[in-house]
Amino acid sequence: MIIDTHAHLDELDNLDEALAEARECGITAIIAVGSNHQSNLKVMEISHKHSPFIYPALGLHPCDLSDLKASQIDYTLKHIEEMASDIVAIGEIGLDYDKRVTKVSPKEQQKEVLKRLLAIAREYEKPAIIHSRYAWKDCFELTKEARVNKVIFHWFTGFSSVLRDILNAGYFISATPAAEYHQEHRRAIKETPLEKLLLETDCPVVYGRETKYRSAPVDILKSLRAVAALKGVDEDITAEQTTYNAAQLFNITPH
Repeated sequence: MIIDTHAHLDELDNLDEALAEARECGITAIIAVGSNHQSNLKVMEISHKHSPFIYPALGLHPCDLSDLKASQIDYTLKHIEEMASDIVAIGEIGLDYDKRVTKVSPKEQQKEVLKRLLAIAREYEKPAIIHSRYAWKDCFELTKEARVNKVIFHWFTGFSSVLRDILNAGYFISATPAAEYHQEHRRAIKETPLEKLLLETDCPVVYGRETKYRSAPVDILKSLRAVAALKGVDEDITAEQTTYNAAQLFNITPH
């Protein structure tokens, strides 16, 4: 039994085939994350069609802010809040300080939107799924200030000092297939207790160094094997603990 805690199912080319493969490999639940209004609508549609296998999380990704007017951001956040009782988390949300992103979405704009989304997560007692590329410290400080109790820093590659703060706050990090080769991600996983780890694919992200591949939920097995090897723990125990973590965090019952 495995749970993929972060998948962009609305971006998969052949969703039905991908979900069939996911079931065959032992995936019992998938958290489908949204990244903008259209994505959120699609996530809700997919989760309704495949309930109780797919669980929805709605968000507004920092990389999706550049094309939006203030009124469109307001509309997206209003929709997320209206759907709060029907979703398991607020995400994907966060900050992205990559120069290509800040050039079109200034840091202050990103922070303002994140604060508003974290306020929704707190008010409706939903976990927040955080994207924090090059913005690890700011993301942690904003989530802490917002007093959100349940937080996942997905695909964490940040400093050990920030990771310690994340873990001391009771937050989680999630491991992707990049755990097979990405040194910063591998270090973070090594430094995180298994009780604070989740598995994810972030599909359809492209992974790999020499040989690249476009990921699907079935690639959660790569995350599982990499985490088990890094932690020196049996794969079955790793699967059992991370599935338990996810089920408790998102308040779901895997089928």
